[in-house]
Amino acid sequence: MITIVDYGAGNLRSILRAIESHDVTAEISADPDRIAAADRIVLPGVGNAKAAMEKLNSTGLASAVTEQVQRGTPLLGVCLGMQLLFGDQEEGPTTGLGLLEGRAVRLPETLKIPHMGWNTVTFTDHSPLASQSPAAFYFVHSYQVEPASADMIAGETDYGHRFCSMVIHENIWGTQFHPEKSQNAGLALIGAWINN
Repeated sequence: MITIVDYGAGNLRSILRAIESHDVTAEISADPDRIAAADRIVLPGVGNAKAAMEKLNSTGLASAVTEQVQRGTPLLGVCLGMQLLFGDQEEGPTTGLGLLEGRAVRLPETLKIPHMGWNTVTFTDHSPLASQSPAAFYFVHSYQVEPASADMIAGETDYGHRFCSMVIHENIWGTQFHPEKSQNAGLALIGAWINN
């Protein structure tokens, strides 16, 4: 069972449909016990990092996700969900889940914020998606992640500067873009995560 974490932030139905298009079973749940029983977890996210972490912490979802991922359960973080995988969050400021070393910072003020619309992702050579590179995905974000190690970077995008738009580290994947809004390229990415 793939469980999509419902903490009041994200395009849950769109993600559910994208996953189910691969003929796998998925559910949306706000129950920490369901997260603890999941075979795979999706952490979506649209909105404010501080408000998101307050909700995740107050409902017990933060600890359920963290414990399950530390057991080796695969996780896909999307947009804000990817940013929350890291510790220091400039938005708030607040502290994320800390599953990955690094931080989330605001895009440079010299740019039009939010970064919204289609943009190209160039996957790194060690990414399972390298053969699909480059590919266009849909973005809506005002913050970016800065991983502590370049080894985590699985994809990069140019928007006034080059930034990390995808991470992969062990059982954790994260995308700054929205695969569920990215048509065939997004469906292919979700399929790669399911089958990884």
